[in-house]
Amino acid sequence: MYKAPVEEIIFTLGHVAGMNEAMAGGLLGDLDADMVEAILSEAGRFAGNEIAPLADVGDTEGARWVDGEVRLPEGWPQLYRDWAAGGWNGLTASEEFGGQGLPHMLNVATLEMWNSGSMAFALAPTLTMGAIEALSVHGSDDLKHRYLARMISGEWTGTMNLTEPHAGSDVGALKSRAERRDDGSYRIFGQKIFITWGEHDASANIIHLVLARLPDAPAGTRGISLFLVPKFLVGADGSLGERNDLFCHSLEHKLGIHGSPTCTMIYGDGRFGAEKGAVGWLIGEENKGLACMFTMMNNARLAVGMQGVAICEAATQKAVEFARERTQGRAPGTTASGMSPIIEHPDVARMLLTMKALTQGSRAIAYACAHAIDMSKRTTGADAKHWQDRAALLTPIAKSFATDCGVDVASLGIQVHGGMGFIEETGAARLLRDARIAPIYEGTNGIQAIDLVTRKLPLAEGDHVRGFLGELKAVAEDISRSGIDGFGETAKRLKAAIADLEAGTDWLLAEQATGRLSQALAGATPYQRLFGLVLTGAYLAKGGLADVADGAREKRVTLCRFAAENMLAETVALRDYVTNGAASLEAARIALF
Repeated sequence: MYKAPVEEIIFTLGHVAGMNEAMAGGLLGDLDADMVEAILSEAGRFAGNEIAPLADVGDTEGARWVDGEVRLPEGWPQLYRDWAAGGWNGLTASEEFGGQGLPHMLNVATLEMWNSGSMAFALAPTLTMGAIEALSVHGSDDLKHRYLARMISGEWTGTMNLTEPHAGSDVGALKSRAERRDDGSYRIFGQKIFITWGEHDASANIIHLVLARLPDAPAGTRGISLFLVPKFLVGADGSLGERNDLFCHSLEHKLGIHGSPTCTMIYGDGRFGAEKGAVGWLIGEENKGLACMFTMMNNARLAVGMQGVAICEAATQKAVEFARERTQGRAPGTTASGMSPIIEHPDVARMLLTMKALTQGSRAIAYACAHAIDMSKRTTGADAKHWQDRAALLTPIAKSFATDCGVDVASLGIQVHGGMGFIEETGAARLLRDARIAPIYEGTNGIQAIDLVTRKLPLAEGDHVRGFLGELKAVAEDISRSGIDGFGETAKRLKAAIADLEAGTDWLLAEQATGRLSQALAGATPYQRLFGLVLTGAYLAKGGLADVADGAREKRVTLCRFAAENMLAETVALRDYVTNGAASLEAARIALF
């Protein structure tokens, strides 16, 4: 059973991601170490004792569609209401509307726990939090006062409606339409697919954020508007009125996250109400809906990265527990009689340490991204711009590297279990099935790589990423100066890996500067992994140094050394792939036809 790694989470937040320094500098208000521990300990208790026990129920029973209504797995509606009653939905939301105004770092830490307990369950608050963010930033005062308080409390949930059958990542091709009404509202018509938690029986109302196109809108993404479309209409006093003209047509049958209802939504077919068209209200300005939606999507991308971290942690815990108990063969050098626990066999230990290193590395990357978001909102001037750029740079890496790690670690977890991992009873298979969607949605990891290379590396004409590389070099130098034998060749290997990343970065920037975009994009995905691996090595080193400072050297220093000496060698190959792969990729296209 999952047990939240509260101590490790607090350590990573404070010593690696930057929370302790921010608290000491007075940038996080009244937040202190005792409050952090109290919040995260209670979140860990709820995730382990309440959410995790219902994860298998959600997987085996799944969400059910009944005549346009959706029923969640047994126990899930009450679980959601208990979760919302704890105030978790409003952790970072505005105090004006009932939120607690706490740092985003705390929220992503709790998101990790909810997702480790059950990724399918945690998708409901993930989407609601994103909708709250978009409405808070772009909504009118009337919409904020009518909807935010109940969304922040968790009484109402939120969704994001982008995808259509013919328009996946290319949202500019969407056909859903909106018509203006004289009273300032709009009527929405169309079909949306893959809508997470689009219909369910856990909350009193569901607030859909829907992209649609007005009749006179420009073509492509320049002509998209964003609308708030509630399941039940809401009065000026917040009371629920009649059913809006929208419904769930069907549920998708998915590889994983079975407890999460993934809906096909129909808007405006006249099933409810005398007049056809789902009633909606504009968020932001007409034809500028994509900018509003990106506020929600950027929030969601880091949240999806946390899903990867969460699956890594759950899979690692399960595999370590199994490897300690499962006996088979005799491990080299053993003097005990009988079979050895498989954790003592070198190959199994290698897999488990790889899982642990990827878990802690992806966690540190995601937490560092959340720290940058917090600092961008709690500083001013040049400092705020610096942290905005840092958050922008880290977001695609946090989303892609962590979710790729989620798949890799869950797969390794099955390998550790052997044949027992391939059957459903152990739960190892569920983690891999759940993990597989995360590299796909909220912008595929390939799209994240394009974003990283074409938009984020050129920030400040490349000066920001070069400054960041300088920070990573400083960590490697600190390892060199420490003189701690336990680090082994960490400093040497980390410096070499950073050099590989620097060479790849310079090449990509140069290719784009000379108009060779196709060549740069050919190396985008391997570059994204290269960046994630280097950050893993650097952040594990930073954690090891913090352990040394506290007088404890064993756990984190040895894991840092393992990662440096066993995993960072891949950066040489990735650098070559980035800088030399374009020509062979282009030449080999003929093999596809």
